[in-house]
Amino acid sequence: MTGKGHEGTQRALERAVAEFDIPGVVVEVKDADGTWFGTAGVADLATGARRGPGELLPIGSGGKAFTAATILTLEAEGRLGIEDPVHKWLPGALATNGYDGDKITIRHLLGNTGGLFATGLAPELVSGYASRSRFAEHRFDVWTLDDLLRLAVSQPPVGEPGERFVYANGGYYFARAIIEKVTGNSHADEVERAVIRPLGLTSTYARPDTETGYRGPHPRAYSTQFYRDGVDPADVTSDNWESMMEDPGLEPLDVTEFNTSWETGNLISTTGDMIRFIEAMVGGGLLPPAQHRKMWTTVPTEGANWLPHTRYGLGMFELDRAVTGGRVVRGVGGSYWGHMFCALGAPDDGRTVAFHTNKEATGWDLLFKIVEMEFGITIDA
Repeated sequence: MTGKGHEGTQRALERAVAEFDIPGVVVEVKDADGTWFGTAGVADLATGARRGPGELLPIGSGGKAFTAATILTLEAEGRLGIEDPVHKWLPGALATNGYDGDKITIRHLLGNTGGLFATGLAPELVSGYASRSRFAEHRFDVWTLDDLLRLAVSQPPVGEPGERFVYANGGYYFARAIIEKVTGNSHADEVERAVIRPLGLTSTYARPDTETGYRGPHPRAYSTQFYRDGVDPADVTSDNWESMMEDPGLEPLDVTEFNTSWETGNLISTTGDMIRFIEAMVGGGLLPPAQHRKMWTTVPTEGANWLPHTRYGLGMFELDRAVTGGRVVRGVGGSYWGHMFCALGAPDDGRTVAFHTNKEATGWDLLFKIVEMEFGITIDA
């Protein structure tokens, strides 16, 4: 479906399906002219069913923004401070393998500047899903919060607290534990209270650790993110990784039913709900002014092997103004087996975009093409 002024975005969706082997993609745009929804490809390779509005989608690391907003709400309520050291709330939790919870603060956790290693690349996690056979064996494994806290400190620090940005899911595992310690409630309940209900996100929920399905219409998810059977992930390097990957001619594996209890918040949402969320977080419609400023006090991500041309705040990123010509564009993104989700907004003109592919990201071409078409900003991926 096409709409006024969105023809370039529609072409980008069709190109993604034709050239990047993405089964299906949806995008929703809200601007001064209203709301436009575009789609290409299919929701289900077996039936050929098309993708459409209102699908329930995992937002992956987009959940970090919900956790950060919940922490900042607790700060506004006087229940904690983001400069609090971790050990104030979790005594001894960061006192192993070279970490120092008296120096690492809640701000460090939320900004990925605490010196924690890149937890999402930990062999204990990645090896369980590294090949098709390993995925089949481990796809329903449950990761408890205690498991995740141990994982987060299973390798030594990669820097001093506050020294530099390193994208580390582990910081958000500790943030989740702090929310639960401070409130006596579950992380899911506090996210519901602080973010989901106030914004009226009626299709957004935290999936329980043991739940692998969806509570309504959703696309099938597909992945080709696997090594050949028998490859030890520990042997993979930046020089040999291509030779370790499985045959590119294999059909994508259906990974729809998949336990993602290791994901930040394990949140399910829709493009429409995420547009409302991004509007509030980008424009200041949820947090008090002091906490909103703290969320958008950013650090550079250059050299971190992460999303290029960005700066990172607390749970959300901002496109580097050096490449946007000074324009402010902010958002969230996440990708893992079978999914890529991104949502962005520009507070100067109220334009907001959310999109999802039912296959993991293999690069940033689609994201930056949508940024170009919808925000008029050309960025080299």
